[in-house]
Formats: sequence, structure tokens, C-alpha cells
Amino acid sequence: MERKTQIHTEPDKQDLLITRDFDLPVELLFTAFVEPEIVAQWMGTKVLKLACQRHGAYLFETTGPDGSIHLFSGVIHEFVPNQKITRTFEMEHTPFPVQLEFLEFEKTGDHSSRLRMHIVYKSLEYKNQMLRLPFAQGLNLAHNRLQEIVQKRI
Repeated sequence: MERKTQIHTEPDKQDLLITRDFDLPVELLFTAFVEPEIVAQWMGTKVLKLACQRHGAYLFETTGPDGSIHLFSGVIHEFVPNQKITRTFEMEHTPFPVQLEFLEFEKTGDHSSRLRMHIVYKSLEYKNQMLRLPFAQGLNLAHNRLQEIVQKRI
């Protein structure tokens, strides 16, 4: 099955460019990133905090297959409704340091949109470690769930 979420990286750079086209109006795509109930559904996580505003923050909790609890958190630095979110992302109790994420939401038609994510890692080594995990597969599956869940709201 083809992955609709595309990840581009250059071997000598410490960042990723992620692109995904959705059959959703840009307003609904953006809503999927800012409404706690929708985020919880497509990410398969518990949303403990989600303050979508400049200087806001978020905290998500996920339970692993072995029952272990994993926390994901960050600070929102820029928030422009239906256009962009700039935030940090940190996985607690992992070797990965904080990363910087630039999310851009683009209207491509009346009922279609594009998500562009630019993720910057502290080093090339950390980016490469992330890519050795099932990161691409997991992100594609999450975006597929986002499309399915939000499509039902139309």
C-alpha cells in the first residue's frame, strides 16, 4: 500500500520535510490539530492539556503495549488559525532531545488541503535515529486515521 504521507530528507541535513494531501477543507484539517477530542482519536492518545495559542502548551499521554506510560509535550510558539503552528515536541524518558516543528496548512481546493511539516532535530544523529524507528509508517497510519475521522464530520 502506498504511503500518502511523504517524508523527504537529505543525508547530510538534520531536518525532515513531511507533506500530506488531505481530502478535507483546510479549516477541518487545522481543527484536527487543535480540538482535543479529535487529536485524541487520530493520535490514539490521551490529551491532558492542549492550549492552542501563542505561548500555549500541550501534554499527551500514551500507554504502550506493555502498559508503560509515555508523555509527549511541547510549547506553541506561533499560532495562526488555519495557516500555521510552530511548536516544540519532546518525548519524555527517551534519548531524543526537544525538536522544533513548523506545521503549515494550505488550502488546495474547496474540499482539499495540504499539510507541510518541517521538523528540525538537534543533530543529524538524532534525525537518523528517528528514521530507524517505524516513524514513517506510524505517521502515515495516523494521518490515514485523521482523514477517516474528520471526513465523517463533513
